[in-house]
Amino acid sequence: MVYRLHQTSTFVFGLIMPLVLSGCTNHPTKAEAASLKPVEIKEWQVPWDQTRPRDPYVDQQNRVWFVGQGGDYIAVLDPELGQFHQFTLDPGTGPHNLIVDKEGQVWYAGNRAAHIGKLDPGTGKIIKYPMPDPKAHDPHTLVFGHDHDIWFTVQQGNFVGHLDMATGMIQLMPLPTPQARPYGMVLDPTHSPWFTEFGTNKLGMVDRATQTVREIPLSRTETRPRRLAVTSDGVIWYVDYAEGYLGSYNAKTGDIQEWLAPGAADAKPYGMTVDNQDRVWFVETGAHPNRLVGFDTRTHRFMSLTDIPSGGGSVRHMVYHHPTKSIWFGTDANTIGRAKVP
Repeated sequence: MVYRLHQTSTFVFGLIMPLVLSGCTNHPTKAEAASLKPVEIKEWQVPWDQTRPRDPYVDQQNRVWFVGQGGDYIAVLDPELGQFHQFTLDPGTGPHNLIVDKEGQVWYAGNRAAHIGKLDPGTGKIIKYPMPDPKAHDPHTLVFGHDHDIWFTVQQGNFVGHLDMATGMIQLMPLPTPQARPYGMVLDPTHSPWFTEFGTNKLGMVDRATQTVREIPLSRTETRPRRLAVTSDGVIWYVDYAEGYLGSYNAKTGDIQEWLAPGAADAKPYGMTVDNQDRVWFVETGAHPNRLVGFDTRTHRFMSLTDIPSGGGSVRHMVYHHPTKSIWFGTDANTIGRAKVP
């Protein structure tokens, strides 16, 4: 293996070039495609038109928080009452993603305003944590870490970042690959962050102990991984937006496997999550209407296919809520949707 270490004022990061990885590609049979069962989907029309509601997150009161990327707001839906409430952000914030901590504080990515913000819903007060490097102008996707911290991607700036929620200190890790476009992010069972590199055919991960970044080239040079999920066994699952595949990477063995989505090369799979039975769900945004697809990771078979009632436009991110066994998503059709998982 070849190691390259680079020193910055905040992090040391390294590039580890892995050995050649094995891989195989699988295609669904006609019988499998015919057996795909739909699930129940309900959608709520967001009252603020054409604001691209997206990236929902369910709090401990089962309220659904989301951002209005095109409307510069944070909002919350009470699904039992069907009521929405909006918190206005500064013009030009371009919120991209949010997460809600156990204290009910809402953390959001100010994608067009170079900051991560924290909203106190009780007072409406917002605290902003600006990016420490002007090149990190577009914080993208946030996930909670293990120790009162947040990890995040910076897509066009080409960083992975870390925020200490107690101090507000932000540390940035530049990626070794130029224009890698770090995008979706999840934590594995060891609490290590994994992310996709949408500008190339790689996955990335952060070793928290050594403060290093590792990049994993995928089997096909044409692959463009966009979102990802992780099952309880630590296997990383990703969707290839460019050519319509669902893929998996086993970090223990280095094995890569791929399955052509039901929509094949036109699928454009985007939003993705995993449920409590380790079934992977993603949305084909190349289809009109968009289609929610379920995949059983134990049998390696597609099991479900459901049209999004509103059409979707594009479903960009999804979250699974274990207590209600449901998947939540936002759509470019200006809705917040819920899929009940069997």
